[in-house]
Amino acid sequence: MRIAIAGYGNLGRGVEAAVTNAPDMELVGIFTRRDPASVSVATDTPVLAWEDLPSYVGKVDVVVLCGGSATDLPVQTPELAKLFCVVDSFDTHANIPAHFANVDAASREAGTLGVISCGWDPGLFSLARLYASAVLPNGADYTFWGRGVSQGHSDAIRRIPGVVDARQYTVPVPEAVEAARSGSNPTLTTREKHTRECFVVAEEGADLEVIRQAIVTMPNYFSDYDTTVTFISKEELDANHAGLPHGGTVIRSGRTGLADEFADTIEFSLQLDSNPYFTGSVLACVARAAYRLHEQGKVGACTMLDIPPAMLSPLSAEELRAHLM
Repeated sequence: MRIAIAGYGNLGRGVEAAVTNAPDMELVGIFTRRDPASVSVATDTPVLAWEDLPSYVGKVDVVVLCGGSATDLPVQTPELAKLFCVVDSFDTHANIPAHFANVDAASREAGTLGVISCGWDPGLFSLARLYASAVLPNGADYTFWGRGVSQGHSDAIRRIPGVVDARQYTVPVPEAVEAARSGSNPTLTTREKHTRECFVVAEEGADLEVIRQAIVTMPNYFSDYDTTVTFISKEELDANHAGLPHGGTVIRSGRTGLADEFADTIEFSLQLDSNPYFTGSVLACVARAAYRLHEQGKVGACTMLDIPPAMLSPLSAEELRAHLM
């Protein structure tokens, strides 16, 4: 199957690696809004201008979009779905229904397939929540993220006047995790579940207390959390915080039995050395499923909740039954 990448940042590099390593995929091109001559890629894949994408209709089976959820994907995914089968990693949870509707309309009109919101949350964690809640309907879900770098929150700090660079780590509160595992179905507030650690490089002469207050009072990002701010040098940031690790845990605790006499817990966890490379691997296997589903005649939008699990694997049905059952 012929794959194209639209957008080449950290996530694009992750998809590039995953598709290159897949036995049943060919990476046709990497499309960028930058000057293609200025973009250096890790493979010998052609780097092409974004405007050239329409000329590849019929030459590409699935386009994997690697832009941001804030402003890129809400526009790019529906537009490209008018031409290609597409896969994206749109992760603004509250806006997924609206994004789904826009991609669905474009895909149905064009006869293509658009798989949205693929990754690990939303994505794999969505599947974990689905399986767990179906098995334990009498229960409660708890999702914890980290310890890991939040790229969106880090970017929000960098936009504060006087900030040169920053990394923000989302950290689960251990007591909250253990309470979720206990089976007591506790009610946990946002502040009780996670803390935020910020490492900030400030401009020389900047008012550090003003920057600190701008961070800890920032609505929708830090004001609802216990947040610590540590000012460090650029050299220390580059040496100790250059990576993009992440991870998390989905916990479902519930009761079974005629009188709910049995306590049960389901847990799904990830620990990632590189968030974008792992997410790129998820997008690549979803691209495989998108190609197969479209070959069977499916059009419109869908999510990972709608994909039969076997569609994600390069193995045949016979191999899956022999090795995974």
